[in-house]
Amino acid sequence: MSAVLHPIPPVPQQPAPASPPEKTGRPAWFWLLILVTIAATAYGIWSWNARRTADQKALAAVPIKTATVTQGVLENRLRVSGVTAAVNYMNVSAPRLFGPEAGRPLVLLTLPPTGTMVKKGQTIVVIDGQSLQDHADDVNSTVVQAEADIKKRRAEQSVEMENLQQNVRVAKAELDKLRVDARASEVRTVVDQELIKLAVEEAEAAHKELVEEVRLKKVSQDAEMRILEYTRERHARHRDRHQKDVYRYKITAPMDGMFVVQNLFRGGEFVPISEGDQVWPGQQLAKIVDPGSMQVEGTINQAEIGRIRIGEPAEIGVDAFPGLALKGRVFSIGALAVSGVLQQAYLRTIPVRIMIDEFDPRVIPDLSASADVLVGRTENATMVPMGAVREENGSQFVYVKNGSKYVKKEIKIASRNDLTASVESGLSSGDEVALNYEVATVK
Repeated sequence: MSAVLHPIPPVPQQPAPASPPEKTGRPAWFWLLILVTIAATAYGIWSWNARRTADQKALAAVPIKTATVTQGVLENRLRVSGVTAAVNYMNVSAPRLFGPEAGRPLVLLTLPPTGTMVKKGQTIVVIDGQSLQDHADDVNSTVVQAEADIKKRRAEQSVEMENLQQNVRVAKAELDKLRVDARASEVRTVVDQELIKLAVEEAEAAHKELVEEVRLKKVSQDAEMRILEYTRERHARHRDRHQKDVYRYKITAPMDGMFVVQNLFRGGEFVPISEGDQVWPGQQLAKIVDPGSMQVEGTINQAEIGRIRIGEPAEIGVDAFPGLALKGRVFSIGALAVSGVLQQAYLRTIPVRIMIDEFDPRVIPDLSASADVLVGRTENATMVPMGAVREENGSQFVYVKNGSKYVKKEIKIASRNDLTASVESGLSSGDEVALNYEVATVK
């Protein structure tokens, strides 16, 4: 009852603490990064526009280069690259030795320099053969001693044989004496007869033994003499082989011509063979070439084989002598295409030989050279540089100067080479055409 009349007041509730407000938006560093990126992009665009404007101004300042159309002869040439070689030549090699020391190196004493003109039979190469000559002299002394031993032994054998023959004669005389005594055996006693008979048999056996000994001694002496003669013959052949080698140490020219020294690998590079070098038997030392039969051995791509013919004239140049120009002609063309070692198998070339018709003492074998073969010629041609010709939609045109302007004009090309074209129509001799019209007129 009291609870109802006097209700208990409610306990006041403490208010909950207010939570902090949530943060919204981007941090300041983010906006700074955006500003830096925008600035960098704007600077890049400005720099690119500035360079482009400068390039356009520079191109606009390029003058127009022109060339004049001329009238003349247009030649179409095909370049053949290769090396020089001689048609008529002979190799000079170190001699192959016959003696037991055939594999030792040889030292060159004399050797003409490259380009020397030699005559047939002239001594051109001398090899050091003193040690071999000394050895041959020693072997010859052995041969002389062997001959002396044969004479001495033959005399000794003659004495030995005479002694044996004397023993045979003594035994024969003794046998004959006993046989005579045996004829008078009837007057002797039986014992004496038996003794005489035994003595005769013994003498016959001794005689036969001495005769057989003489025969065997003869066989033995003949065999001994053959051994001594074979020994002498072996030493004599040894000496003769060395003497032949010494003779071959002097090499003479097999023909008239130019002496061209070959190269050898020394000190990490290829250098010409010279005096004092060591060479091996059979090694090629040089060539003797006929300078009047020089040619260029080169190759052309198989796709261009139809453009060249035997007998066509050529102008030959040698890389070692830039100002040299010699006349020549196509001498031979290979029948089969070949592939090089350092190129793909499908890349094939045709060997071509260009004969050099003019003689020049500077042209020696193994020089890099080229031949420009004349494969086409147009007389009285209207010629324009290929640098002025433009092509568009299968047609050719040029920019011809007309007053202060350049007019685009279509032309028709009849023939061309790498630098010049012959025009059938569209141009006349004396016309001025632009070479760099597009570059010079860029805006």
